[in-house]
Amino acid sequence: MHVLSALFRLTAALIAIIPAARAADCGPQALGVSRVIEIDGGERLALGLQTYPRTLALADREVVLTFDDGPAHGATDRVLDALKAECARATFFLVGAHATEAPALVRRIVAEGHNAGHHSYSHPARTLRLMSEGAAQADIEKGFRAVDAAAGFPPADSPHFPFFRFPGFADTPELVRWLEDHDVAVFGADLWASDWQEMTPRAELELVMSRLEAAGKGIVLFHDPRPSTAAMMPEFLRQLKARGFRLVHIVPGDGPTPIVHAKPGWTSATEAIIAKTLGPKGLRSEPQEEGRGVKSQ
Repeated sequence: MHVLSALFRLTAALIAIIPAARAADCGPQALGVSRVIEIDGGERLALGLQTYPRTLALADREVVLTFDDGPAHGATDRVLDALKAECARATFFLVGAHATEAPALVRRIVAEGHNAGHHSYSHPARTLRLMSEGAAQADIEKGFRAVDAAAGFPPADSPHFPFFRFPGFADTPELVRWLEDHDVAVFGADLWASDWQEMTPRAELELVMSRLEAAGKGIVLFHDPRPSTAAMMPEFLRQLKARGFRLVHIVPGDGPTPIVHAKPGWTSATEAIIAKTLGPKGLRSEPQEEGRGVKSQ
């Protein structure tokens, strides 16, 4: 699983081309995809400033859309409908057990030019951090196989989309290194919609847009099974277009991946949340180190 095949890279390149071709069908009023960034997991990447001291080097008002915890019948369909109407592309970090239950949705995600990334098989309530290293690795690998099978990809040593996000952002140094050793890029986020909380679609829209305006750019996290997210997604995409934001799609591919490091004094926002949720037993065993294992440009 350490080396991605040439066939895999060719497939990823074709996926990057398809959205641009389809965007012409939507017309100039659609959000579309402004550019594609190839992510090389072999560069040992762990990205997203809420958790890691580095992220994608995006231009001002560039946004990467990501979704967690799906697929879910009903809500994920509505999110995909909204994205399709705007010729927009996103990365869906899928729970393997949910993918097994809804393979048609996984196939639709891939067919419409999105990434079917990974979010463990079971999304354990104890988090992967509180499992043994062997059990956590087994859960992750089972998730790889489940998503790939649901999408219709043949069994392989490497996941077809080598993107992973830890449930609850509760990683461990050992698991991050293990994923990096297998050329899988690890993603946090730069900002989120807090859609795990109960709120109206209007309140969620106002919250995420206010955070985007403040940050100016970034990797945004939603949860596609959430009804409020599904309901607000069409207006959210229209607001991105109206306010001059541009959508960037990420795909597996060749590097160098454009990286920017956190500003001095950076701290992990998610570690504070995890400590509050899990208590002392949930604390990360070693701190994040700025600049470890990544290339900058």
